[in-house]
Amino acid sequence: MSNTQDRVPLKARKVSFSWDDTPLHWVPGDPFTTHTINVLHLLLPAGERWFVHVYKQVLPYIRDERLREDVIGFIGQEAMHSQAHDEVLPHLREQGLDPTPYTAQVDWLFEKLLGDRTLPPGRARRWWLMERVAIIAAIEHYTAFLGNWVLNAEELDRRGADPTMLDLLRWHGAEEVEHRSVAFELFMHVDGSYRRRVRTWATAFTALVFLWQRGARFFMENDPTLIDGKATFKDFYVRGRRGTLPATGDMLRSIPRYLSRAYHPSQEGSTEQAVAYLASSPAALAAETAEKSAKGAA
Repeated sequence: MSNTQDRVPLKARKVSFSWDDTPLHWVPGDPFTTHTINVLHLLLPAGERWFVHVYKQVLPYIRDERLREDVIGFIGQEAMHSQAHDEVLPHLREQGLDPTPYTAQVDWLFEKLLGDRTLPPGRARRWWLMERVAIIAAIEHYTAFLGNWVLNAEELDRRGADPTMLDLLRWHGAEEVEHRSVAFELFMHVDGSYRRRVRTWATAFTALVFLWQRGARFFMENDPTLIDGKATFKDFYVRGRRGTLPATGDMLRSIPRYLSRAYHPSQEGSTEQAVAYLASSPAALAAETAEKSAKGAA
């Protein structure tokens, strides 16, 4: 495998968060930024459960022991990400934002449209598995991009964003940067078709843009504190210029990087920075302390 010199062993950190003191608009005075980022809580639980489901099916195809270990570590981290974001949803309901109508559609997408199909063993079944492995590699390009962005989004701190929400986002983002090479290297190991990579990138990118703008619009329209709340591309662009959301230009420039034949995810973000954040994250530190206590009591 190439470009693995900065890889570290992957482990799932069993974090937990308390949302009692987190306000509805956790970026003060900016419901649009708040709700645009909140879309993560709607997409990720179902999406990352789907990642885990697909990767458990592809394990028998892995012939490289280190890659197998990385995939198993990836599965553990993604399962924790799903759980952590899922636990935000009751908090949103308590604040008058019931996400069920939207999450039901996301569940349908991952469980039905992208779920297992009744296919005969052999070529057809392998084709559908490889398609989904390639889609995950494309999605992970963007989760690494977003993880790198949130680790460096100092404007959110300057604007007084809720520290618990920031820790959730940065813990998750740091782990996305930490394991950013796994999905792509798995795809290259079991298939590696450039044509498939391009095709599935188009599918993943289109779906992410559609789902994200739909989710932001859903939140803005259903926020009980807003009158005639709207979500527009101009809002996204302006906040990207301010630094409270990813810059549109940076997102567009990430496209040719992934489509380059020379692409490798190590080009996105810094493992050193990610590991440094995980060593200081309040939630990750609490999880490590709890783990050590449990081992000591055993």
